[in-house]
Amino acid sequence: MERGIENNMSLQKLEREIETIKARNNRVEKDKAWETSWTRRIAITVSTYLVVLLFFSVIHTDSPFLSALVPSIGFLLSTLTIDFLKSRWLKHQV
Repeated sequence: MERGIENNMSLQKLEREIETIKARNNRVEKDKAWETSWTRRIAITVSTYLVVLLFFSVIHTDSPFLSALVPSIGFLLSTLTIDFLKSRWLKHQV
Protein backbone atom coordinates (compact mmCIF):
# COMPACT_ATOMS: atom_id res chain seq x y z
CA MET A 1 0.00 0.00 0.00
CA GLU A 2 2.76 2.41 0.97
CA ARG A 3 4.60 1.67 -2.26
CA GLY A 4 1.52 2.58 -4.30
CA ILE A 5 1.19 5.91 -2.49
CA GLU A 6 4.88 6.71 -3.14
CA ASN A 7 4.53 5.86 -6.84
CA ASN A 8 1.39 8.00 -7.09
CA MET A 9 3.17 10.93 -5.41
CA SER A 10 6.17 10.51 -7.72
CA LEU A 11 3.87 10.43 -10.72
CA GLN A 12 2.10 13.60 -9.55
CA LYS A 13 5.45 15.30 -9.01
CA LEU A 14 6.58 14.36 -12.51
CA GLU A 15 3.31 15.62 -13.99
CA ARG A 16 3.75 18.97 -12.18
CA GLU A 17 7.33 19.24 -13.44
CA ILE A 18 6.21 18.47 -17.00
CA GLU A 19 3.51 21.16 -16.78
CA THR A 20 6.10 23.62 -15.44
CA ILE A 21 8.44 22.82 -18.33
CA LYS A 22 5.60 23.17 -20.87
CA ALA A 23 4.64 26.56 -19.42
CA ARG A 24 8.28 27.72 -19.55
CA ASN A 25 8.66 26.52 -23.15
CA ASN A 26 5.49 28.39 -24.11
CA ARG A 27 6.86 31.61 -22.58
CA VAL A 28 10.21 31.13 -24.33
CA GLU A 29 8.49 30.55 -27.68
CA LYS A 30 6.40 33.71 -27.27
CA ASP A 31 9.48 35.73 -26.27
CA LYS A 32 11.32 34.42 -29.32
CA ALA A 33 8.37 35.28 -31.57
CA TRP A 34 8.33 38.84 -30.18
CA GLU A 35 12.09 39.26 -30.58
CA THR A 36 11.89 38.37 -34.27
CA SER A 37 8.55 40.03 -35.07
CA TRP A 38 8.08 42.86 -37.55
CA THR A 39 5.90 44.61 -34.98
CA ARG A 40 8.91 44.92 -32.66
CA ARG A 41 11.23 46.00 -35.48
CA ILE A 42 8.84 48.70 -36.69
CA ALA A 43 8.17 49.91 -33.13
CA ILE A 44 11.90 50.29 -32.44
CA THR A 45 12.47 51.93 -35.84
CA VAL A 46 9.71 54.49 -35.23
CA SER A 47 10.88 55.10 -31.65
CA THR A 48 14.45 55.58 -32.87
CA TYR A 49 13.27 58.02 -35.53
CA LEU A 50 11.27 60.08 -33.02
CA VAL A 51 14.08 60.24 -30.44
CA VAL A 52 16.70 61.18 -33.04
CA LEU A 53 14.31 63.69 -34.61
CA LEU A 54 13.78 65.32 -31.21
CA PHE A 55 17.53 65.41 -30.58
CA PHE A 56 18.31 66.86 -34.02
CA SER A 57 15.57 69.46 -33.59
CA VAL A 58 16.92 70.51 -30.19
CA ILE A 59 20.44 70.98 -31.54
CA HIS A 60 19.07 72.72 -34.66
CA THR A 61 20.49 70.33 -37.24
CA ASP A 62 19.72 71.07 -40.88
CA SER A 63 16.94 68.79 -42.18
CA PRO A 64 16.21 66.97 -38.91
CA PHE A 65 13.31 65.01 -40.48
CA LEU A 66 15.54 63.63 -43.22
CA SER A 67 18.61 63.20 -41.01
CA ALA A 68 16.66 61.16 -38.45
CA LEU A 69 15.94 58.58 -41.14
CA VAL A 70 19.57 57.48 -41.33
CA PRO A 71 19.88 55.77 -37.90
CA SER A 72 16.32 54.46 -38.12
CA ILE A 73 16.82 52.81 -41.49
CA GLY A 74 20.24 51.63 -40.32
CA PHE A 75 18.64 49.83 -37.39
CA LEU A 76 16.03 48.19 -39.60
CA LEU A 77 18.65 47.03 -42.11
CA SER A 78 20.81 45.66 -39.31
CA THR A 79 17.96 43.45 -38.09
CA LEU A 80 17.62 41.98 -41.57
CA THR A 81 21.35 41.36 -41.82
CA ILE A 82 21.51 39.81 -38.37
CA ASP A 83 18.75 37.30 -39.24
CA PHE A 84 20.66 36.31 -42.38
CA LEU A 85 23.94 35.90 -40.50
CA LYS A 86 22.24 34.03 -37.65
CA SER A 87 20.64 31.50 -40.00
CA ARG A 88 23.97 30.89 -41.73
CA TRP A 89 25.76 30.55 -38.40
CA LEU A 90 23.15 28.11 -37.07
CA LYS A 91 23.38 26.01 -40.22
CA HIS A 92 27.11 25.45 -39.63
CA GLN A 93 26.82 24.57 -35.94
CA VAL A 94 26.95 20.98 -34.82
